[in-house]
Amino acid sequence: MIDSPPAPAKARPIIGAIVVTHNRLPKLRDTLTRLLAEDLDRVLVFDNASTDGTADHLAGLDDPRLIVHRSADNLGGAGGFSGAMALMRDRVDPDWMLLMDDDGRPAPGAVTAFRQADLSGWDAAGAAVFHPDGRICEMNRPYRNPFWRLPEFLRTLSGKGRRGFHLTDAAYDPAAGPVAVDMTSFVGFFVSRRAVAQAGLPDARLFVYGDDQLYTLSMRRRGLRIGFLPQVRFEHDTEAAQGATGLVLRPLWKVYYMYRNALIAYRVAAGPFFWPLVPLLVVKWRRKARDYGDDAPVFRRMLSLALRDGLARRLGRPHAEVVAGATRR
Repeated sequence: MIDSPPAPAKARPIIGAIVVTHNRLPKLRDTLTRLLAEDLDRVLVFDNASTDGTADHLAGLDDPRLIVHRSADNLGGAGGFSGAMALMRDRVDPDWMLLMDDDGRPAPGAVTAFRQADLSGWDAAGAAVFHPDGRICEMNRPYRNPFWRLPEFLRTLSGKGRRGFHLTDAAYDPAAGPVAVDMTSFVGFFVSRRAVAQAGLPDARLFVYGDDQLYTLSMRRRGLRIGFLPQVRFEHDTEAAQGATGLVLRPLWKVYYMYRNALIAYRVAAGPFFWPLVPLLVVKWRRKARDYGDDAPVFRRMLSLALRDGLARRLGRPHAEVVAGATRR
């Protein structure tokens, strides 16, 4: 009997990590320390015109895996991810890109856990994201779009709100196994070469907020598969404040981008249900002014501008104009 030749060993996938940063050098230092301890082939830092010594710090690092790109202008998180992904694709062409902000970082061994996962069913994957104290990070909780999935739609309609379609705490147990999702954040987001080729790059015009939501929802509309991998853990060292009605945004110009981009994302997610949903969203969002105290009039003004531009799908308003609008009293 003639023995069959052994099966060829699978090639080790090349993983290139991307970090977008702007004027948060202490957090970037911690993130790079964590990243460069992981089993990564390249680490690309996209410096969004930082003025806090970030460029000098990066120039002093000598890890051969490190690629540094300094933008002449601050393009926001969306512009940074779009530019960084294009650079990574063109210069490295990895099998997988791993995305994060400067305050998001892998837990020790996260990349090894990803390499050991069965990825045959996925075009992209999201990590389980926690605060440094171990609590689940709500702003990074993935969801299954209730407008596309009947069980989630019925749970949401029954009064459960976001609990009707966001993943439960039980899904974060590593023993639970992967879950198919429709949206996950850019903190610990692994995206394959195939997915980038089909989905393109995030929309740089969004500036900040919603770029990850729109990108992953758009991937799903193209038939690409996104898995949530609970054994792959990330940490989000965010300083975002929470009020009675949710996230409180500072500085106030961020209000414009949050709600303009949210409307655009809702249009993708809700499809034919979008216009009936709009009045409900407007009422809900206007109530958030109570968390802004003396700044409530500015919040309302920025929200009104966001609603006008979001409903018109207008993405060309200059950032300087947005900032100026938020500073008027």
